[in-house]
Amino acid sequence: MMKCSRIVLLFLTVGLSACGASGNFDDLQSYMDEVRARPKGSIEPLPKFQPYESFTYSAASLRSPFQPPVKIDIVNRQKGSQEIKPDEARVKQFLEGFNIEVFEMVGTLANDGGVFALVSGAGGVHRIKVGDYLGRNHGRILAIDESKVDVIEIVPDGEGGWLERPRSISLKERS
Repeated sequence: MMKCSRIVLLFLTVGLSACGASGNFDDLQSYMDEVRARPKGSIEPLPKFQPYESFTYSAASLRSPFQPPVKIDIVNRQKGSQEIKPDEARVKQFLEGFNIEVFEMVGTLANDGGVFALVSGAGGVHRIKVGDYLGRNHGRILAIDESKVDVIEIVPDGEGGWLERPRSISLKERS
């Protein structure tokens, strides 16, 4: 063990003495002489950077160029009728104060009084029957079955008339 440590010590001594013996720093010395010979204050100025200009993408609301254009046939568009109009004199029901999109059908009930649908929305679960009104577009319930509630809404056509638009509220499956 003692002999092995002496051999290692010998190699280390020889290796360290070899590093200090060369002394060939000519390239380093020439570089330092060149740097010292430069005139003082000759540092190049920093380059001028252009300020960043932000870009706002303004075409986000336009039609995608990868989809075919939608052709609207104004001549054959469904027109409203003067005979169809909502009854403004009737008393509004509570569920007419909410958009029809907030309601989900969650079940049905049947008893001697008829068939009722249970709809969730507007802060709770509500029982509705055929003939009740639902939603802001004068939606009247036409039919109730176990899987959906059929509603017909009366909406303006934009030209002074009214259109009947059928909608359905489907039963919400368990999630």
